[in-house]
Amino acid sequence: MAIGTALLGLLAFLLGCSGTSAEPQNSERSAMRKCVLTGNWVSDQGSKMVISDSNNSGVFSGSYLTAMAATDNLIRPSPLQGVQHQVDQRAQPTFGFTVNWSFAESTAVFAGQCFLDEDGEEQLKTTWLLRVEVGSVAEDWGATRVGTDTFYRTK
Repeated sequence: MAIGTALLGLLAFLLGCSGTSAEPQNSERSAMRKCVLTGNWVSDQGSKMVISDSNNSGVFSGSYLTAMAATDNLIRPSPLQGVQHQVDQRAQPTFGFTVNWSFAESTAVFAGQCFLDEDGEEQLKTTWLLRVEVGSVAEDWGATRVGTDTFYRTK
């Protein structure tokens, strides 16, 4: 039995397999790290977001400065409120937040997940709905837009 175990260990070593005592591979290291929402983010469109620490229930707040807006108004940072699954429960938590635009009569909601990419870098993959105010029910058909954004952590 001992010889069989030793031979299996030798075979694993020769094949380059990682046994139970071997150092974790890159993908395993990423899985051990946790993706955290707290901090500064920039989207692939150039929008900037700051997310504060979440409370024990996963509730967080922050601010959002959009780079994309169809308005002549001065674009200002807008408050956001959200909730996430706690990081101690999930390595790559899902989350959602609402942005109440400070410069327009519209609201956006984002749903997404915090991921660690192959290099261990954090990114937020989101899908959003933007609802603009319209003057009548007849205009409702075009009042909601849908899109996606990826956010990257900034230093």
